[in-house]
Amino acid sequence: MNIYDVIKKPLITEKTSIEKEGTNTIAFEVHRDANKIEIKQAVEKLFKVEVTTVNTVNVAGKVKRVGRAFGKRSNWKKAYVKLKAGSSVDFFEV
Repeated sequence: MNIYDVIKKPLITEKTSIEKEGTNTIAFEVHRDANKIEIKQAVEKLFKVEVTTVNTVNVAGKVKRVGRAFGKRSNWKKAYVKLKAGSSVDFFEV
């Protein structure tokens, strides 16, 4: 799998911002078939940082309703990537 296919986008929320400051952990939305080794290699190559651990979570899509019709959002995978001390990734460079 191509490293550009593994990582879809960074997840930037209030919770992930607190994790980034406290434990140097960044969250990404990743491909559903990607494993921890592929995620680690992709982050290290794309952002030129050292990764210590990778934790993944399979997120179930929510059931939504529009009028009488019910639909379901797609399932997706989230990865929490902990960086080595001294490494950082800045998504909003000035």
